[in-house]
Amino acid sequence: MMDGNQMVIELRNICKNYYLGKQEVPVLSNISLSVESHEFVSIMGPSGAGKSTLMNILGCLDRPTSGSYRLAGEEVAGLSDEQLAYTRNREIGFVFQSFNLLPRLSALDNVILPMVYGNVYKSERRPRAEALLRELGLGERIGHMPSELSGGQRQRVAIARALVNDPAIIMADEPTGNLDSKSTKDVMDILVRLYKTGKTIILVTHEASVADYATRHVILADGRISQDLRRKP
Repeated sequence: MMDGNQMVIELRNICKNYYLGKQEVPVLSNISLSVESHEFVSIMGPSGAGKSTLMNILGCLDRPTSGSYRLAGEEVAGLSDEQLAYTRNREIGFVFQSFNLLPRLSALDNVILPMVYGNVYKSERRPRAEALLRELGLGERIGHMPSELSGGQRQRVAIARALVNDPAIIMADEPTGNLDSKSTKDVMDILVRLYKTGKTIILVTHEASVADYATRHVILADGRISQDLRRKP
């Protein structure tokens, strides 16, 4: 866990190219970005600007074509798949637009699962998961399957799952994209609360009203950072 005012993310000249047949297509070009511990950063931009590609690299879900990425002081751009998976599990909690809950597991078991891979003692897993679900207002839904939950409830389960290994960073990729306005506010209020308790939040969104919850706005255009704006919390 990192202390305040330390650099948790450092990107230097990150490029990402894809191939369509033999044609090389640049998606990100010379992205340099530093994020301090305990920042709340939104990443915005039009469709095709490279938001999801950047989030995937930040989350160690994909590798850059070139450039340096230091996460919590560790160079991760060249890590093996196994090393990347270990780093993800230790440092990052993910919240996705589509929730990504396992449909055959209860809310409780979905939250327990990351602890299995995180080598948490078995005796600790259920109490920790139950406590998080209750804290997020799901005490009466612990045993429910994802299909028995509303969109907002499923996203709260996903947030509990992201938090259960106590990562320093929460990465949220369009977390309100499938939610109504009330559930959107509920989810964003949770993210703000997490930010105020010391988590670093990285939020990808296309909605200006959602981005307004953040204290810093990184705007992409054509695979480059076009603006980097800060405001007071």
